[in-house]
Amino acid sequence: MSVPITATSSTLDHERETMLEVLAEQRHFLRHTLQGLNQEQAATRTTASELTLVGLVKHLSAVERGWMDFIERGEDLEADQASPEAIEHHERTFRLVGEETLESVLADYDRAARETEEYVRSLSDLEREHQLAPAPWVEGEIFWSARKVLLHLIRETSQHCGHADIIREALDGQKTMG
Repeated sequence: MSVPITATSSTLDHERETMLEVLAEQRHFLRHTLQGLNQEQAATRTTASELTLVGLVKHLSAVERGWMDFIERGEDLEADQASPEAIEHHERTFRLVGEETLESVLADYDRAARETEEYVRSLSDLEREHQLAPAPWVEGEIFWSARKVLLHLIRETSQHCGHADIIREALDGQKTMG
């Protein structure tokens, strides 16, 4: 659904809605890779990596919430992003834990999407920025605006859609496109 620019809509509104539209399309492609699968299939590794379809969805829910929190509050600049605890926390976002199911993960992904869209639409502008926490993959003092975060979120979701395509095709031959 394209957002037309009218005399009453602003460039910011158009930019914001365009980014949310592209993100929604990527979420749709990701969800498509799970169509027709049961929980066992969705949790099956089909490559040498640890990635599974349900794990990717769960991870992206955490990613969206984490980045929206970053836009709102920034990061703890004293936190050790490469500590064993931080790495384990990150890795758990890719796995079903406890009572989690395919159904509960998909429902949570839908909630995370609604929360992201609501929050982004509430921002008065996309210039709010915070410094990224120091980490081995962050050189120097780097600041990201809400705009940069949204573009990164689109990029990360798209990247994981590609992973999902490979996993699904290896599982049963289904292709997202074609």
